[in-house]
Amino acid sequence: MLMKQIIDAYEVLDSAYVTGKKVEEYLRTIQPDADITVYELKGPKGTTDMLKVRIPGSNGKIKGGSAPTIGLLGRLGGIGARPERIGFVSDGDGALAAVALAAKLLDMQNKGDVLDGDVFISTHICPNAPTAPHDPVPFMGSPVEMSQVNREEVSDELDAILSVDTTKGNRVINTRGFAISPTVKEGYILRTSEDLLDLMQITTGRLPYVFPLATQDITPYGNDLHHLNSVLQPCTATNAPVVGVAITAETMVPGCATGASHASDVEEAARFMLEAAKAFGRGQCKFYDEEEYARIQKLYGPMKHLQTLGEE
Repeated sequence: MLMKQIIDAYEVLDSAYVTGKKVEEYLRTIQPDADITVYELKGPKGTTDMLKVRIPGSNGKIKGGSAPTIGLLGRLGGIGARPERIGFVSDGDGALAAVALAAKLLDMQNKGDVLDGDVFISTHICPNAPTAPHDPVPFMGSPVEMSQVNREEVSDELDAILSVDTTKGNRVINTRGFAISPTVKEGYILRTSEDLLDLMQITTGRLPYVFPLATQDITPYGNDLHHLNSVLQPCTATNAPVVGVAITAETMVPGCATGASHASDVEEAARFMLEAAKAFGRGQCKFYDEEEYARIQKLYGPMKHLQTLGEE
């Protein structure tokens, strides 16, 4: 359970003065020698602080092992929209989940529970991001471009990615809690992972929710197409399989709304991601069927052009 970490992380993040360094300081109270990197990233509308945490596994690549590496990415525009809005905004739940996951995994290591594979956790910390118009409700904007964040977070070391993002500004996911996407890989929307569906049922005690994807949702921002949100944007920058973890609501909630975060929902999503990381490192969780993927490529060819901005 991650409720303590969710509450502790929220207290750190819910501040007009929060920085990446302050989040790093919080994480180092758990494990002083943790592998944490924080640096400023400049974009066209301001700056944000990138936060990266690498947690070595007992048989991970960092130690020369062979277990696969999973990336747990907290996607968002910003954790605050100051001065327009006062306080932590709904859009910040992706960062909240990522920071809580880092705190939990570091605490687990202190207590002797080490995952098999390495875990890479990343998000960014911006308490004063701009807002942006979007249909049906306003989005949170970001001081940096999505392509910049992709370059910072997505690397060849990642064998699979779970991307968590607040996804409440729509009419297609009408439940509170979280939902997962089908697996996306190199421009293909593949079958939803049965292993992830099993883990979702186990961690929630309910039937799983899967949210629909349109082709434009898996294309890069900047092509003037409508996107559900940024939850699948990592898939535009990697060959690894990507699954979106959408923190959801029954009603449409603007990303810039305050007082709209539900600790139990964020905790549930983070706990699911933790269990997926455990299973993936042990080879007990497949994001896609390799043979079927080879077959679909043979039949229909590559779809990597959907990872680009396309051609006019």
